[in-house]
Amino acid sequence: MRQKLRVAAYAICVRDGQILLARSPAADGTPEWVVPGGGMEHGEDPYDTVRREVEEETGYRIEVAGLLGVNSSRHTFRDRFGRPVDHHSVRFVYEGRVIGGELRNEIGGSTDLAAWQDLDAVPGLLRIRLVDIALRMWRERPVTGRLTDTVEEEAVE
Repeated sequence: MRQKLRVAAYAICVRDGQILLARSPAADGTPEWVVPGGGMEHGEDPYDTVRREVEEETGYRIEVAGLLGVNSSRHTFRDRFGRPVDHHSVRFVYEGRVIGGELRNEIGGSTDLAAWQDLDAVPGLLRIRLVDIALRMWRERPVTGRLTDTVEEEAVE
């Protein structure tokens, strides 16, 4: 079975009771809300990744206020040729504060819309699980940087 590791960094930006989110199409094309951020480039520090990705996806420049935690998930799925792939994601979750730029949508990237959403409205949004995990890290601020009950594993689809 092929193994794939993806390391990424994301930012939770909250102000005035709202959270900054981006929208991205799921595998089936359905738009879903995501935390701004994304994959590290080779040789890039996660701190630099999160600042670059947030600016690419939302137009905002952020300062990193702190590391909230690290989330690890592992899924086994089939690639386009039907072969199983063991995919492991390691995701750094930071708290970010907007320090400049202007809200805009990403063009030609992985997201198509950036918006501030009311924190109270998040449960009603179509979103990826990382939104809830990151918000929980932001609220609980686990000393170990890890939420012990969010380990994600899925079988071959």
